[in-house]
Amino acid sequence: MPLKTDTLEEPTLNLTPMIDVVFLLIIFFMVGARFTEEAHDQQFDVELPTAAPVQIMSRAPDPLIVAVDRSGKITLKDKQLTQPELLTQLVAAKNAYADQAVLIRGDGDGSYQAVIDVMSLCHQAKIKKFSLAFQPLENGKSPSP
Repeated sequence: MPLKTDTLEEPTLNLTPMIDVVFLLIIFFMVGARFTEEAHDQQFDVELPTAAPVQIMSRAPDPLIVAVDRSGKITLKDKQLTQPELLTQLVAAKNAYADQAVLIRGDGDGSYQAVIDVMSLCHQAKIKKFSLAFQPLENGKSPSP
């Protein structure tokens, strides 16, 4: 009679179901702890104050367009203004929206000093975002003298 010389396999313990049970217990206790925190906050009879809903701006307002003509006259929103009046308008716009932008449209044949004066008024009003409008050249041609 032949004898079996094969070694017997060691019995193994499958840990997968045990790990599944442990994870389910962890989730159960985490959810249970969350509900007890909410119940703890509602334990006292407190009447919370009310406030009006906050209106959030969805986007920045359009830049203010300041036009300076050849003679140095300043126009904002189709209204001719003096420099002090423009400064008042710029300060009001800055107070309404902190990042208010200004677009300065100066006449190409006009006085450069008038445009610089408007830039100075923007600086006095603490407006940091201002730019000068220009018209790009067509087909890369240089301007005629």
